[in-house]
Amino acid sequence: MRVVGLRLEPGQNIPAHRNAIPVALIVTEGRLHFDDGESQGEVGAGEMLLINPGERHAYRAEVDTSAFLVYAGLPGVRSRRWTLRRREETP
Repeated sequence: MRVVGLRLEPGQNIPAHRNAIPVALIVTEGRLHFDDGESQGEVGAGEMLLINPGERHAYRAEVDTSAFLVYAGLPGVRSRRWTLRRREETP
């Protein structure tokens, strides 16, 4: 696992790209606009965006924005897709 800090000023962007491993993007300040090629949206402070391996994505900031990128895996190691399903409790 690797954690990277990201700071964007208004008007800055991260061009479209893909990652080989799952990434969780956690916004800590501001708002981040995202585009995954199929849908667009915003992620605000306290929210998280999950990006599966191989998914195309780009980011853009219109206000000062800070976030953490959590890379959860190793390149070349097959990983499972992210999910937010609740784990069923066993009696």
